[in-house]
Amino acid sequence: MSIIEEIKQRRAIRNYDERSVEKEKIEQLLDVATYAPTDRLREPWHFYVLGADKKKAYEKLATTYLEERFPTKPHLVESSMKVVLTTPTVIVVTAKQVEGDADATEDDIFATSCAVHSMWLAARELGLGFVWRTRGVGLVHDARLPEFIGANSDEKVIGTIFIGYPTDDDVKVTKRTPFEEKTTWL
Repeated sequence: MSIIEEIKQRRAIRNYDERSVEKEKIEQLLDVATYAPTDRLREPWHFYVLGADKKKAYEKLATTYLEERFPTKPHLVESSMKVVLTTPTVIVVTAKQVEGDADATEDDIFATSCAVHSMWLAARELGLGFVWRTRGVGLVHDARLPEFIGANSDEKVIGTIFIGYPTDDDVKVTKRTPFEEKTTWL
């Protein structure tokens, strides 16, 4: 399949079977990420791959966060937690912040986002499902997450990746707005 078709077929996969993802495949995804474009080759990304014990602790942290955020919506908490509870591999991604340079920091967030997207495309080739979460169970807005993963003070969490073997190959193609409606030729 061409890279154009791969991009058009990319989907967020949230339903996984119980199989563990082989360490070699995780390493392949991490390696692909390092080829993302990055300003001045700062390579600002850092990946925190959660082992079994840390993943269990992440489940508790995510549950606590969602219950605090949505105290009157237990069904929302339960449905949001499904991906966390059924995903064999969880990776928290950070981008290094450049002290005193907000523009460089923003560039580094963009670069790290490209690294995540590269991983997402490669996951499909490896037969893996992938979803990148920010809000909600991604815990980007939970101030406890940086300490939980042991991030340095100059790192900003940009998302949490959930990876596994998909249970459903029939993921529906979502309708996209035609580029003509989002493009201005000057």
